[in-house]
Amino acid sequence: MGKTKTAFISDSPEGKLTGEEKYKARQKKKASEAEVKSEKVHISGLKGGQRIVAISAEPTESLPTPGVSTPGVENTKAVHRQKARGTKYKLAKAKIDKNKFYKLPDAIKLIKETSYSKFVGTLELHLKVKKDKFSERVSLPHSAGKEKKVEVADENTIKKLKEGKIDFDLLLATPEMMPLLVPFAKILGPKGLMPNPKNGTIIKDKKQAEKFGGNTITVKTQKDAPVIHTTFGKASQPDKELEENANAILEAVNRKFIEKAYLSSTMSPSIKLSV
Repeated sequence: MGKTKTAFISDSPEGKLTGEEKYKARQKKKASEAEVKSEKVHISGLKGGQRIVAISAEPTESLPTPGVSTPGVENTKAVHRQKARGTKYKLAKAKIDKNKFYKLPDAIKLIKETSYSKFVGTLELHLKVKKDKFSERVSLPHSAGKEKKVEVADENTIKKLKEGKIDFDLLLATPEMMPLLVPFAKILGPKGLMPNPKNGTIIKDKKQAEKFGGNTITVKTQKDAPVIHTTFGKASQPDKELEENANAILEAVNRKFIEKAYLSSTMSPSIKLSV
């Protein structure tokens, strides 16, 4: 008995295709796979060369850029608004020519005129200089307002510090007393009261303390910028006293190193100063 061959007919439409049609179908399938492969992207962190197929999506509307006005779209971040000024400030500022550099005597008179605080304002000097890390002790010819209490460190000072009491504005110390003050550096340092050679508060003997009067101030730049902010008197003082105090500071800083100078009071607009 001869062998019987059994043929299985597929229900798939491919079984009814001709050889040429099957060939075209395979070519189309390969082209489709190649297209998908080209759209695959590698994602870092996948193991063994794993791939992820890129999926197309409908384009989304662009989000508004913070701080940039987009018609019909509300920004996600609030735009910085200029500080609102009161009527007194606006009236005072109207008296100052913002394009003019005032000489010191005229600037002091104008600052007194434009100061609108109900209390006696403090006069301030703001300088932008060409050098940083500047620090200088300046003895003003006249009082700068509040009288400062100067103390030379001794055993009584150590006792007060142990109790957490600080009743002085300036602390001086001899080299012999410095080791006793070291434990209190964390208390004195942040307040600017720790004696150190840079500001001249370490003295040889108590007689040297006489040159540190209540009118002695420290003029120095900020840590992060060559800018100086200091005070030089009260609005109630005579113009001549204020002028001499301001000149003492300008001379100590050295006028040729000053790039910009401004004068103001506790509550007043600033005035450009000619140095």
